[in-house]
Amino acid sequence: MISENVKKVFAENPWFIATHGNELNVVPVGFKHITEDGKFAIGAVLLDTTLENIKKNGQIAIAVANPTTAESYQVKGKAELCQEGAAYEQYAKLAEETFKGAHPVKCAILVTPEKLIVATPNSRNREELPL
Repeated sequence: MISENVKKVFAENPWFIATHGNELNVVPVGFKHITEDGKFAIGAVLLDTTLENIKKNGQIAIAVANPTTAESYQVKGKAELCQEGAAYEQYAKLAEETFKGAHPVKCAILVTPEKLIVATPNSRNREELPL
């Protein structure tokens, strides 16, 4: 189970997601949250290369860091693309409100975490935390 402190760092800071396929790709995302069942959800609006990479192999990494404290984490897992369900509906509504129809959400990316790793520059760096 992901601790409340780790969830807070993910909730309060931007995520950077990395994928690979025909080319490596890393992008920041703002439409994001951790679901009640522990999946990492992302609203895909302008993520063309990311989506193509996920279609190829489903692999994804998510990094987050608090710029004030340097508390940082990395998640590695499997991603699936969804065009229905609660996360998709949430991001479709948010994209409509934010971009007024100019950039609709393409899908929700749901990530099942396989590893949660401390990335903070301290003695716990690279420690794997329980999920």
